Amino acid sequence: MIKHVLFPLLLLFLGSGLTLSVSESQPASLLPHAAESFNISYIQLKNAGSCSYMVYISTSCSSPRYTRDQISIAFGDAYGNQIYAPRLDDPNSGTFESCSSDTFQIYGPCAYQICYVYLYRSGFDGWKPESVKINGYNGRPVTFYYNTFIPRDTWYGFNLCNAAASSHQVTVQKWLICIVLGVLLSFWL
Repeated sequence: MIKHVLFPLLLLFLGSGLTLSVSESQPASLLPHAAESFNISYIQLKNAGSCSYMVYISTSCSSPRYTRDQISIAFGDAYGNQIYAPRLDDPNSGTFESCSSDTFQIYGPCAYQICYVYLYRSGFDGWKPESVKINGYNGRPVTFYYNTFIPRDTWYGFNLCNAAASSHQVTVQKWLICIVLGVLLSFWL
């Protein structure tokens, strides 16, 4: 009798635990935002060039035909490895023209999986990137989709480092729940 009552309750518990873990593993925000406490001086002090990164930046077709604005990029991993390029733009070479893609080789400290990127724009022309793809040294290539104008004089982009860490934590919790429930069910069946 107890087995017949507890078994459906355990299945209900398992189902609600897995549903909760799946909903918690979604990133908090997939939209670019202004960096609240981004410290570029820390990056400059730590930026020893020992690894190479390929960065592919696509400019939107709805961006101005060309920009004379200064464009900078900073990206890194969840462990504090940060890469910074102070100036990617070159108006004489047609960099960041609308409907175009530009490739940059950037050197910096060796990082693990890249989980954040910020762009900085200084000037009056305006610029709208479509996407930024980074091929890193120790991780999978990652693409960040902007498709919005970068505000002037603001670090603007994505920080998914906490989302990646919490997603890993939730996955471990899900496995632990399954193991515990499997052991409990083996006693009742």
